[in-house]
Amino acid sequence: MGRKFFVGGNWKMNGTKKEIDEIVAFLKAGPLDPNVDVVVGVPAIYLTYVKGILPNNVDISAQNAYKVPKGAFTGEISPAMLLDNSIPWVILGHSERRNVFGETDELVADKVAHSLEAGLKVIACIGEKLEEREAGKTEEVVFRQTKAIADKIKSWDNVVLAYEPVWAIGTGKTATPQQAQEVHEKLRDWFTKNVNANVAETVRIIYGGSVTAGNAKELAKEKDIDGFLVGGASLKPDFVQIVNAKQ
Repeated sequence: MGRKFFVGGNWKMNGTKKEIDEIVAFLKAGPLDPNVDVVVGVPAIYLTYVKGILPNNVDISAQNAYKVPKGAFTGEISPAMLLDNSIPWVILGHSERRNVFGETDELVADKVAHSLEAGLKVIACIGEKLEEREAGKTEEVVFRQTKAIADKIKSWDNVVLAYEPVWAIGTGKTATPQQAQEVHEKLRDWFTKNVNANVAETVRIIYGGSVTAGNAKELAKEKDIDGFLVGGASLKPDFVQIVNAKQ
């Protein structure tokens, strides 16, 4: 049984109801490849609005959640609250959370572990910065970030791992299909050696970093790239072509 292709659209801090209606309209028009899991990551304030209008073949995700069920954490949202609103997915450890908001590997791992225990499915993000890549530290960084998560979770069944080289996010620079494939393949090797062969074979590792309708098909041909986490392009009709990159 092959790994099912997965395409996430991370809207980030974008959208008004009018703009969201336009996005939902092109998702409904599609047509979207039925062999792909499609999930959109929505700003917290719009989650219930979007949940009510999305087509059945598109799922919904929060963009963040905290590591405990409730308490004195002003401005945060818990997995329990997401589940109470029928939101099944959450994106955790995105490079912007790590590098703009200072989230550590340990905090990201705590969030992933708590979200999974609460019953959410998680898109967990990892990736190196430009200076880390140029210093030859890509593997060191992504293995460290993955290990932090692996050390705290019991199962990878409800995790999609998103490899996002930070230098390629929103910059227009994209890792070549070969560069992305190389990291994905090394991550699978890491899983074989440090978790188990079954997880290495079954966990979906998706690529994020300036994915466009123009480069999605080439990236999708690589054997260890199981889909995409798309930023800005998920706000535009081109997102449909990215979803359909395997066709």
